[in-house]
Amino acid sequence: MKVKNLQKPNQKMAVFIMLFTLSLSLQAQSTLENLNQNLRYSRYSRLSVKIIPQKETNNTFLLQMPVEKIEDNIDFEDYLFSYAIVGSFTEEIADGQITRLTRDKLKSESERHFYFEESVTIPENQTEAYAVFWAKDSRQGDEYIYHIDLKGPYIFETPTFSAYYGNNIPFDQTFLNVEEALLFKGHAGINLYSYFYPQQFTVPLPPMETKPAAVPKEIDVQDDGTFLQNVPKTFNQNGYYFIQSDTTAPAGVLVKTVPNAFPRVEDWDKMVDMVVYISTRREHESLLSAQDKKKALDQYWINMTKDEEISKNLIREYFRQIEFANILFTDFREGWKTDRGMIYTVMGPPEEVYFNLDREVWIYAGIDTNSKITFTFARVKNVLTPHYYQLNRSRAYQPEWFKRITLWRSGKMAF
Repeated sequence: MKVKNLQKPNQKMAVFIMLFTLSLSLQAQSTLENLNQNLRYSRYSRLSVKIIPQKETNNTFLLQMPVEKIEDNIDFEDYLFSYAIVGSFTEEIADGQITRLTRDKLKSESERHFYFEESVTIPENQTEAYAVFWAKDSRQGDEYIYHIDLKGPYIFETPTFSAYYGNNIPFDQTFLNVEEALLFKGHAGINLYSYFYPQQFTVPLPPMETKPAAVPKEIDVQDDGTFLQNVPKTFNQNGYYFIQSDTTAPAGVLVKTVPNAFPRVEDWDKMVDMVVYISTRREHESLLSAQDKKKALDQYWINMTKDEEISKNLIREYFRQIEFANILFTDFREGWKTDRGMIYTVMGPPEEVYFNLDREVWIYAGIDTNSKITFTFARVKNVLTPHYYQLNRSRAYQPEWFKRITLWRSGKMAF
């Protein structure tokens, strides 16, 4: 039984007000750069919060804020929702900047989402602006935080349209399963243009490998034609699509398309690819050349742990990490093939996550020392997505990286 059910109504309201006041006070003492956003990558999150901006005019933006309900039988009153607009990552977030989002401000609610929508105007002479969205669990104090750029040096241009599910909730996933459809709606024009990229990507290099990875010299692009806004568009091929309202401008919406099983893995060939992070080169080459991939993989796990039960648990946890990496970090690549997905798969969810204008920083506790391990992902300007990050690699990662791999190979995990 939840504690809240034992309180009298006036007691519950008093606690609610106290927690909300405390929440505002804590936020007011913070800056965007020192907000720990680690819960966005937790394996045990109750919510997933997002901000999807849509440009209305040069300085006005529609903030679409879908909140995915991961927790079963979720109660709106258990959470305190709010947002703020700041002009930099170092600006102190003051009380007057924070807008509380109460139930009466819900744009809509579905079985899977709470959905807020707010229009904000940025001063014309302001060159940077960032939206921050909070969802605070009033029961245990967990704070889910998400931010997005409205104006800044890493944004080419914000689209004037957005993608939606059939129930008019904004498309908030990082991927779309093949043969599924989306609605595109906005206020600029009638037709939209679709371009398809069938490109496949290689696995990232280990964190201590400082030699740059090979970059394809050419990218295959296929004109997928035009389609109407407010008419469902089905995506039929694996790859990624870039949807635009104006082909002379850089703004667009990325839709990464994946097989129906995704984010899970149900293909033996792909499983063989994915164990590369914890395998020796010889082991992986042997798996790649095996005729019977299932048999080879079964033997691979048993040889690694020398125990069938430990092997079963290890397989389950390793591919659960792959699944989370796919959910969290897919962009135009599958999540497990990104630098952040690689680190997440092997190291687990980071204990601390901080963002700044040009980087994302993950912090882990050391396994057998009091020191901390820090991974810095440099932000790279990319026309397809504002969330493109590359790991700053260093040979200094090698000892800790091998420690974590050794834990995996012995049937243990450090998280």
